Amino acid sequence: MKRQRSQLIIASALGIILCLGVGFLSSRVTMETIPTWYLGLNKPFFSPPNWLFAPVWTVLYILMGLSVGRVWFYGRRHLWGKTALYHFGAQLIFNGLWSLVFFGLKNPLLGLLVIIILWILIERTIYWFRTVDRKSAFMLYPYIAWVSFASVLNAAILYLN
Repeated sequence: MKRQRSQLIIASALGIILCLGVGFLSSRVTMETIPTWYLGLNKPFFSPPNWLFAPVWTVLYILMGLSVGRVWFYGRRHLWGKTALYHFGAQLIFNGLWSLVFFGLKNPLLGLLVIIILWILIERTIYWFRTVDRKSAFMLYPYIAWVSFASVLNAAILYLN
Protein backbone atom coordinates (compact mmCIF):
# COMPACT_ATOMS: atom_id res chain seq x y z
CA MET A 1 0.00 0.00 0.00
CA LYS A 2 2.80 2.41 0.93
CA ARG A 3 4.64 1.54 -2.30
CA GLN A 4 1.54 2.27 -4.38
CA ARG A 5 1.12 5.63 -2.68
CA SER A 6 4.72 6.60 -3.46
CA GLN A 7 4.26 5.50 -7.08
CA LEU A 8 1.15 7.69 -7.32
CA ILE A 9 3.07 10.64 -5.85
CA ILE A 10 5.94 10.11 -8.30
CA ALA A 11 3.54 9.84 -11.26
CA SER A 12 1.79 13.04 -10.17
CA ALA A 13 5.09 14.88 -9.66
CA LEU A 14 6.25 13.87 -13.14
CA GLY A 15 2.90 15.00 -14.56
CA ILE A 16 3.25 18.38 -12.86
CA ILE A 17 6.82 18.79 -14.15
CA LEU A 18 5.68 17.92 -17.68
CA CYS A 19 2.77 20.36 -17.66
CA LEU A 20 4.71 23.20 -16.02
CA GLY A 21 7.48 22.57 -18.57
CA VAL A 22 5.06 23.06 -21.46
CA GLY A 23 3.74 26.17 -19.74
CA PHE A 24 7.25 27.53 -19.24
CA LEU A 25 8.19 26.97 -22.89
CA SER A 26 4.95 28.60 -24.07
CA SER A 27 5.48 31.56 -21.78
CA ARG A 28 8.85 32.31 -23.38
CA VAL A 29 7.10 33.28 -26.63
CA THR A 30 4.24 34.98 -24.83
CA MET A 31 6.36 37.20 -22.58
CA GLU A 32 8.26 38.64 -25.54
CA THR A 33 5.15 39.89 -27.33
CA ILE A 34 2.99 41.09 -24.42
CA PRO A 35 4.74 44.46 -23.97
CA THR A 36 4.82 45.08 -27.72
CA TRP A 37 2.31 43.43 -30.04
CA TYR A 38 -0.31 42.31 -27.49
CA LEU A 39 -0.30 45.67 -25.71
CA GLY A 40 -1.21 47.40 -28.98
CA LEU A 41 -4.23 45.17 -29.69
CA ASN A 42 -7.79 46.29 -29.08
CA LYS A 43 -9.17 44.04 -26.35
CA PRO A 44 -12.74 43.53 -25.12
CA PHE A 45 -13.96 45.03 -21.84
CA PHE A 46 -13.81 41.60 -20.16
CA SER A 47 -10.12 41.08 -20.87
CA PRO A 48 -8.39 40.30 -17.56
CA PRO A 49 -5.25 42.18 -16.50
CA ASN A 50 -2.02 40.68 -17.85
CA TRP A 51 -0.71 39.83 -14.37
CA LEU A 52 -3.58 37.36 -13.84
CA PHE A 53 -2.60 34.93 -16.60
CA ALA A 54 0.59 33.54 -15.02
CA PRO A 55 -0.94 32.52 -11.66
CA VAL A 56 -4.06 31.09 -13.30
CA TRP A 57 -2.03 29.02 -15.76
CA THR A 58 0.30 27.86 -12.99
CA VAL A 59 -2.64 26.50 -10.99
CA LEU A 60 -4.15 24.93 -14.12
CA TYR A 61 -0.87 23.24 -15.07
CA ILE A 62 -0.53 21.84 -11.54
CA LEU A 63 -4.08 20.46 -11.68
CA MET A 64 -3.40 19.02 -15.13
CA GLY A 65 -0.22 17.39 -13.83
CA LEU A 66 -1.97 15.87 -10.82
CA SER A 67 -4.73 14.66 -13.09
CA VAL A 68 -2.48 13.02 -15.68
CA GLY A 69 -0.35 11.51 -12.90
CA ARG A 70 -3.40 9.79 -11.46
CA VAL A 71 -4.47 8.49 -14.88
CA TRP A 72 -0.95 7.33 -15.61
CA PHE A 73 -0.88 5.47 -12.29
CA TYR A 74 -4.40 4.00 -12.36
CA GLY A 75 -4.51 3.60 -16.14
CA ARG A 76 -1.73 1.02 -16.17
CA ARG A 77 -4.30 -1.62 -15.34
CA HIS A 78 -7.23 -0.06 -17.16
CA LEU A 79 -8.45 -0.93 -20.65
CA TRP A 80 -8.70 2.76 -21.66
CA GLY A 81 -5.63 4.07 -19.82
CA LYS A 82 -3.51 4.51 -22.95
CA THR A 83 -6.35 6.13 -24.86
CA ALA A 84 -6.80 8.65 -22.04
CA LEU A 85 -3.08 9.44 -22.02
CA TYR A 86 -2.97 9.85 -25.81
CA HIS A 87 -5.77 12.40 -25.64
CA PHE A 88 -4.00 14.22 -22.84
CA GLY A 89 -0.79 14.34 -24.87
CA ALA A 90 -2.63 15.69 -27.91
CA GLN A 91 -4.33 18.45 -25.95
CA LEU A 92 -1.03 19.35 -24.26
CA ILE A 93 0.59 19.77 -27.68
CA PHE A 94 -2.25 22.05 -28.80
CA ASN A 95 -2.02 23.93 -25.51
CA GLY A 96 1.58 24.87 -26.28
CA LEU A 97 0.82 25.37 -29.97
CA TRP A 98 -1.79 28.04 -29.22
CA SER A 99 0.79 30.35 -27.61
CA LEU A 100 3.17 29.84 -30.50
CA VAL A 101 0.47 30.64 -33.05
CA PHE A 102 -1.35 33.48 -31.26
CA PHE A 103 1.67 35.24 -29.77
CA GLY A 104 4.64 33.89 -31.73
CA LEU A 105 3.07 34.20 -35.18
CA LYS A 106 0.81 37.06 -34.02
CA ASN A 107 -2.09 35.33 -35.71
CA PRO A 108 -5.42 35.51 -33.79
CA LEU A 109 -7.34 33.82 -36.62
CA LEU A 110 -5.15 30.72 -36.67
CA GLY A 111 -5.01 30.95 -32.86
CA LEU A 112 -8.81 30.70 -32.78
CA LEU A 113 -8.70 27.54 -34.89
CA VAL A 114 -6.04 26.02 -32.62
CA ILE A 115 -7.94 26.89 -29.43
CA ILE A 116 -11.16 25.35 -30.80
CA ILE A 117 -9.27 22.12 -31.51
CA LEU A 118 -7.70 22.40 -28.05
CA TRP A 119 -11.16 22.73 -26.44
CA ILE A 120 -12.40 19.62 -28.26
CA LEU A 121 -9.30 17.67 -27.20
CA ILE A 122 -9.75 18.77 -23.57
CA GLU A 123 -13.38 17.63 -23.65
CA ARG A 124 -12.30 14.25 -25.06
CA THR A 125 -9.53 14.02 -22.44
CA ILE A 126 -12.06 14.64 -19.68
CA TYR A 127 -14.28 11.93 -21.14
CA TRP A 128 -11.48 9.35 -21.24
CA PHE A 129 -10.06 10.39 -17.87
CA ARG A 130 -13.50 9.84 -16.35
CA THR A 131 -13.41 6.21 -17.50
CA VAL A 132 -10.10 5.67 -15.66
CA ASP A 133 -10.39 7.95 -12.61
CA ARG A 134 -13.25 10.35 -11.91
CA LYS A 135 -11.16 12.64 -9.69
CA SER A 136 -8.75 13.18 -12.58
CA ALA A 137 -11.59 14.26 -14.84
CA PHE A 138 -12.90 16.72 -12.22
CA MET A 139 -9.45 18.28 -11.92
CA LEU A 140 -9.68 19.28 -15.58
CA TYR A 141 -12.95 21.22 -15.26
CA PRO A 142 -11.26 24.50 -14.30
CA TYR A 143 -8.96 24.04 -17.31
CA ILE A 144 -11.79 23.64 -19.81
CA ALA A 145 -13.61 26.56 -18.19
CA TRP A 146 -10.55 28.80 -18.60
CA VAL A 147 -9.96 27.65 -22.19
CA SER A 148 -13.65 28.37 -22.91
CA PHE A 149 -13.11 31.91 -21.63
CA ALA A 150 -9.82 32.20 -23.56
CA SER A 151 -11.63 31.09 -26.73
CA VAL A 152 -14.18 33.87 -26.37
CA LEU A 153 -11.37 36.34 -25.61
CA ASN A 154 -9.42 35.14 -28.68
CA ALA A 155 -12.52 35.54 -30.86
CA ALA A 156 -13.20 39.03 -29.47
CA ILE A 157 -9.60 40.12 -30.13
CA LEU A 158 -9.87 38.79 -33.68
CA TYR A 159 -13.12 40.71 -34.18
CA LEU A 160 -11.80 43.97 -32.69
CA ASN A 161 -8.59 43.93 -34.67
